[in-house]
Amino acid sequence: MAYRKIGRETRQRHSVFASLTVDVIMNEGITTTEAKAKEVRKFVDKMITYGKRGTLVSRRKALAFVYNNKECVDKVFNELASRYESRNGGYTRIIKLKERIGDDALEVRIELV
Repeated sequence: MAYRKIGRETRQRHSVFASLTVDVIMNEGITTTEAKAKEVRKFVDKMITYGKRGTLVSRRKALAFVYNNKECVDKVFNELASRYESRNGGYTRIIKLKERIGDDALEVRIELV
């Protein structure tokens, strides 16, 4: 399985993706680099799928991934699961914006559909 390491060690990378996942879910969209957005899309989709299942095991897996952020998990299970009940996947969209001035990294906006 190919994945992006985004120039960080494993623990740092997991922490970055968990915090970006929480930000996307709580704010329903963030602006970040293209590489991070493409990676975090997988985790956001997985969290919403957990919410749609609605089981205790799914809730515990979601809580474990976002480091016990209960507000985020409650939003996924109560609001987002019912919103995407009839959708089979693809809960996020990525919109390309501009290149960042400092390092020319392509900035994108990732948001919930």
